[in-house]
Amino acid sequence: MAKKRDTYKYRYIVKRRVRHSGITDNLERREKEHQRKWPGGHIRKVGYVTTEEAAREWEDKQKKA
Repeated sequence: MAKKRDTYKYRYIVKRRVRHSGITDNLERREKEHQRKWPGGHIRKVGYVTTEEAAREWEDKQKKA
């Protein structure tokens, strides 16, 4: 059975500056959570919906960069 593709990779942007890169299964909820810390920002989805495993690999690479 194929793995479920239900995880989004994203960047949270405020004034054209990336404040956070991460993964989530709910972009709207995650954007609201980030807006509490960084008002006026928005989420920009990166790539396509993917498996949680692949998204975590991407997230780990972002942290190391």
